[in-house]
Amino acid sequence: MGKIIFYEDRNFQGRSYECSNDCTDLHSYFTRCNSIRVESGCFMIYERPNYMGNQYFMRRGEYPDYQRWMGFSSCIRSCRMIPSYRGPYRIRIYEKADFGGHMMEFMDDCPCVSDRFHHRHIYSCNVMNGYWIFYEYPNYRGRQYFLRPGEYRRYRDWCATFMSMRRIMDSWY
Repeated sequence: MGKIIFYEDRNFQGRSYECSNDCTDLHSYFTRCNSIRVESGCFMIYERPNYMGNQYFMRRGEYPDYQRWMGFSSCIRSCRMIPSYRGPYRIRIYEKADFGGHMMEFMDDCPCVSDRFHHRHIYSCNVMNGYWIFYEYPNYRGRQYFLRPGEYRRYRDWCATFMSMRRIMDSWY
């Protein structure tokens, strides 16, 4: 079970709200979020309601201001708890939409997908096991995109192109 606490002001000050599950709209609980404490578990937080907009992976720890989680603003409007998962991890990426073209399967983190896949773009993927984060740039930098097990037929299904990917592992909890 996870627990995350949102604070309106920096350094864990001001009005707060505790959450232990998914929440599609946090707006009624606070107007801004300038600090966060994750007491247990892992979460994805989103800048817009219904798990939309920029998203950020939050693991156990303290984040005294929004720059600590690489946020662009103090606007957090939804969150999703990431269930605990203990391997194996498997994901398949494809060169074309609808699982077409060349395919490569990964079972581990990849700091630079183009170094291993040798294709310029990835247009679809199938998350077979585990939870993954795609990153906009190599070496786990830039915007983040959370993927649960399932089929993603077009890159718009996870929001954008990516250059690196990482498993969300229990050792992060």
